[in-house]
Amino acid sequence: MPPASRITIALLCVGALAFACGPRSHSEAASTASLTTASPVVLQGAARAAHAKTRLASNFDVKVEQEGVRFALRVTNDGRKHIELTFPNGQTHDFVVVDSAGHEIWRWGASRLFTQNVQNKLLGGGESLSVVERWSRPAGRGKYTAIATLHSTNFPVEERVDFVLP
Repeated sequence: MPPASRITIALLCVGALAFACGPRSHSEAASTASLTTASPVVLQGAARAAHAKTRLASNFDVKVEQEGVRFALRVTNDGRKHIELTFPNGQTHDFVVVDSAGHEIWRWGASRLFTQNVQNKLLGGGESLSVVERWSRPAGRGKYTAIATLHSTNFPVEERVDFVLP
């Protein structure tokens, strides 16, 4: 191989490497990072302080009725800025009932199938997200604890309420 060809090949390799490692536009870098990064983004500085100020208030209500037990979970963005709730899959919430010994008696999501794609829900300042489900065949009499969970990866919520089945 003549020396000119070797130099040309070396220059082409260096150029390709420089192009691959060179600066990118913001949007190009962001889309590449989202496709190749599986780990969560760590907020630092002002972004972390703003996230810490964001507050998600929750209220869990359990009502024993004739036809079963009604569970209602409500989460509210107490801040003025929009927040984005991120869910790892189609199951955004769950309700579980445990007996006084802590044994699981019923789980709303146990016999359901959920999509496997990430979901996002935007809540404006003061806006709420409510989920209501019913347990139609409650167990026998006794004292139970209901556990409501919001499966958000960035704003997880878990609430517990004790109730009695007469």
